[in-house]
Amino acid sequence: MEQKFYTLGAFEYVADVQIIKGKLESEGIEVFLKDENTLNTDPLISSAIGGVKLRVYSKDKERAILIYDEIRNYALDSKNMPVVCPNCKAQKSEVYYSRKGLLNKLFPFFEPKKYKCTVCNIITKAPNQ
Repeated sequence: MEQKFYTLGAFEYVADVQIIKGKLESEGIEVFLKDENTLNTDPLISSAIGGVKLRVYSKDKERAILIYDEIRNYALDSKNMPVVCPNCKAQKSEVYYSRKGLLNKLFPFFEPKKYKCTVCNIITKAPNQ
């Protein structure tokens, strides 16, 4: 059975997703924001529930990914420079939290920051750690 929805990304704050949502809708792709109302009510629980999820119909997945990749914000280091993947040297990494272990599930803000390269999918520690 094919999934009806595809989660394109998760964002810490509702405001972070609005530009991407608007761009996708302007291209004729219907967008759904899961947990948007919950985070509008209490934004401090964003880390606990995994942020607001940007979802599209599965039939629009490929087009949505192409559009999202055009306007996506990639991770920046402490000097405001793009994080460079040590494996493939791409400058297309995103912040990554594994949320493994009970402590990190209950208190995800204690987990050390890591980055996941969107090109080769390698996960690395933050450069300043």
